[in-house]
Amino acid sequence: MGIEVSGLFGLILLALDIWAIVSVVGSSASTGGKVLWILLILILPVLGLLIWLFAGPRPVRA
Repeated sequence: MGIEVSGLFGLILLALDIWAIVSVVGSSASTGGKVLWILLILILPVLGLLIWLFAGPRPVRA
């Protein structure tokens, strides 16, 4: 059962990281800021996602 749970957790984390990266790309942050946020999310998936949730750039609302 442990393998299934960790695999499901990994898929959920992957989906959340992709969502965070798409949100960063759609934000009004500078290009350098976007690159740094994306690198943080990719290098530290769990911690980077949590930091982005609380302090990251917000997407532009139309």
